[in-house]
Parts: sequence; C-alpha cells; structure tokens
Amino acid sequence: MPEATRRTQGPLAGLSVLEIGRMVAAPFCGKLLADLGADVIKLELPGSGDPARRRSPFLEDRPHAERSGLFL
Repeated sequence: MPEATRRTQGPLAGLSVLEIGRMVAAPFCGKLLADLGADVIKLELPGSGDPARRRSPFLEDRPHAERSGLFL
C-alpha cells in the first residue's frame, strides 16, 4: 500500500495484519483492527474469493461480487 494511504493514527498504527479468514468472524476482526490503525491485507482464494461475496442480500437485488451486503 502506498505510504500516503496508510493510517497513521490509532493504537495499532504501523502494524501490518494478514487476514486469511472467510465469511463473517475473521473479516470483521480484520475490520476492527483496521479501524484501530493497522494495515490489513486480506487474502482470498484465487478465482472465487471470499464466499461472503456470493451471499445475499445484494444491493438492488442484483447479485454481484462487489454488492453483497454480507461482504460489505
């Protein structure tokens, strides 16, 4: 991540986290760590990504990998 876009505030600023979880619990934890200032890198399975991307509800009821309410 470019230095200009990294978080510089929070108790975890400067810490890098590799998040390899799927669905809800682990990604939520990654979000909390990011909110506290950590740089979180999410790894997903090649070709399919996080299964949460395919779960409803979808924005405007149109299935799309970037519109899953669960993934967002």
